[in-house]
Amino acid sequence: MTAPTAAAAQDPLPLSPWPRHIQRDTGEFTREGRIELRADGVPAQLVAYAMELFEDEIGVRPMRPGRGAAKAVILRLESGADGAESYRLAVTSTRIDLAAGSEAGLFRGMQTLRQLLAMPGGRIPALRIEDAPRFAWRGAHLDVARHFFPVEFVKRYIDLLSRYKLNTFHWHLTDDQGWRIEIRKYPRLTEVGAWRKETMVEKNFDPYVGDGVRYGGYYTQDEIREVVAYAAERHITVVPEIEMPGHARAAIAAYPWLACTPGPFEVWTMWGVSEDILCPHEETFTFLENVLTEVMELFPGPWIHIGGDEAPKRRWKESAVAQAVIRREGLKDEQQLQSWFVQRIERFLSSRGRRLIGWDEILEGGLAPGAAVMSWRGMDGGIEAARAGHDVIMSPGSHLYFDHAEGPAELEPLSIGGNTPLDRVYGFEPIPPELQGAERAHVLGAQANMWSEYLKTPTDVEFKLFPRLLALAEVVWSPAEARDWERFSRRLPAALRALDRLGVNYRVPHVEGLEGDRVFLSDTAVVELGTALPGAGTIRCTTDGTAPTAASPICAGPLTIPLTDSGVTISARHFLADGRASPARSARWRRTTLRAAEQVPAASLRPGVMLAYHPRAFPSARAVTASGAATTQVVDSVARSGAERAETYGLSFEGLLRVPADGIYEFMLTSDDGSVLMIGDEVVVDNDGFHSETAKTGMIALATGVHPLTVRYVQGSGGASLVVQVRREGGAWERLAGGWLAHRAR
Repeated sequence: MTAPTAAAAQDPLPLSPWPRHIQRDTGEFTREGRIELRADGVPAQLVAYAMELFEDEIGVRPMRPGRGAAKAVILRLESGADGAESYRLAVTSTRIDLAAGSEAGLFRGMQTLRQLLAMPGGRIPALRIEDAPRFAWRGAHLDVARHFFPVEFVKRYIDLLSRYKLNTFHWHLTDDQGWRIEIRKYPRLTEVGAWRKETMVEKNFDPYVGDGVRYGGYYTQDEIREVVAYAAERHITVVPEIEMPGHARAAIAAYPWLACTPGPFEVWTMWGVSEDILCPHEETFTFLENVLTEVMELFPGPWIHIGGDEAPKRRWKESAVAQAVIRREGLKDEQQLQSWFVQRIERFLSSRGRRLIGWDEILEGGLAPGAAVMSWRGMDGGIEAARAGHDVIMSPGSHLYFDHAEGPAELEPLSIGGNTPLDRVYGFEPIPPELQGAERAHVLGAQANMWSEYLKTPTDVEFKLFPRLLALAEVVWSPAEARDWERFSRRLPAALRALDRLGVNYRVPHVEGLEGDRVFLSDTAVVELGTALPGAGTIRCTTDGTAPTAASPICAGPLTIPLTDSGVTISARHFLADGRASPARSARWRRTTLRAAEQVPAASLRPGVMLAYHPRAFPSARAVTASGAATTQVVDSVARSGAERAETYGLSFEGLLRVPADGIYEFMLTSDDGSVLMIGDEVVVDNDGFHSETAKTGMIALATGVHPLTVRYVQGSGGASLVVQVRREGGAWERLAGGWLAHRAR
């Protein structure tokens, strides 16, 4: 067998994710003639699935054996297979042989066979495949608390996951905005907690605007069982999430005695993080144990997710009950109280043979040995957990939050923020280089998260899910060395045609080549536009500031654009043959001149820039100043030190940028939350606002010498990151540190 290194072996085969080993042979299997299905010892359910697969894809339902068919499809369960989900598939002109050591392996192999059967004319080239997943946890999440989705769509979601060999469905069932699972011991959880009086309109936080429409829904226990059984047939484990101690406003609205304050409470009608969390008194733990007992009866899998994220401690600080627990248990503070809370729940779950998993905040204050961590605030939480001996699921917002936009927010449907394009998902590596040896084995896999604040319908979810799920599937299934963006792109059109047949509302990938505004020291510039769907449809563009339509000019080949000082806005969209189009992508290109350097005597320059740290809240990065800081110091890089408080602070970096030669310089500002980079009075990169990790770029023409540099950063809540990079046009990216930075001696 040979590894998939040659492009020629990969291009014609519409396989996603790409197998571990594949070898092409001569000949092909066609649908002509009588085909029989042999499946001794294979469960009837899998045999029926295989029958339907052939009928769905090529319109031929194989016969039972013994009727003299010239061709055969053979399903076999065999001992000694490499891994629970591994399989072997061999295709000749007269036979398809699929063998695995488990039912799960046979099912995964059938997904590969399904994609091969979908090739034009139902003609499968002769080949041999040996395949197995790279990671044991290959997951996708769905939030049904912010917006509720019916059982039929949840089943469709699971089916879509199974087609691309994912094996874990994380079902986010409770939050501040709704409780979605029937708990028979506590009927008010669904009578009250499943319904909110209205929903916030778009992003009208301040002032708040609601739509005035009662909203809600929940799943009965019978419906939960139906979904779990449906997932089990597709060899997918369902992981329920019951949020605690934060994100519990819906439960508190139903049973106010769960809170530390008297209320009144209602199911939250807006997004964000509520101050009202569960109070750590005995009645709360009785409630949670009763709820989790019913949850465990419904979900037979090993994992119970308890959230544990974004739990403000204000109510605990002011609560006599919470403070009494801190004193009684000898805890240091409210942070350790949350750790004590999580560990108590972990012991309860462990005593019943289950494993607790939570978001990376559960690490803070210490964690029970058997608990696992889902790292969402970047990779650091996962690294810390793995080094401490905990199993980890990597799910960073920077790469795997599929509710994020895939392009500039102003050109995309309303979303929570962020920018997670398809190629960033495909480039994600779940095992960070910081982990070595046995630590690496603690990374069980990766997961995409689909939060639904701004996703109201199933078609909204599908638009966000695809084609990014195809990229994730390859990240978690295929060998790292087999991943190749160009070859993935060439296979993408066939994968999208399969989604067309299913009626999936996927996002047409946007046009490439307009990643940001650009400046030039010339009167003309050449633009080359591309797409992740080469050869499919046409690219159409405009230069008058309007969004391209199906009647706009086709942009084929390099285009020479005349430039002015005010600039020209180039917009492009990719139109498929069926009329579906990508979101518009726009960039302003303009002519510029070199910015003169500052006249600063070399003898007065010192290494590094001044950092001002403000441990308080700011409304934006722009509002952060150098004056009035709690501390100031000289630092040798523009980055967070990690010593700052966890939330609500501001940083201001001020100094000089050393420019080694005349030219155009590009800056990339990656941050969670907002950041702004200025040269003199000019804003070069504006990445302000409260958002998850987002990268933005900007360009400026600079003369040799030093230029005033200011970078401002604001941290709100949740994840925190700040990375600044610089490059001369055409060069490699470097961190903004060391020799790039200086300040005037005082």
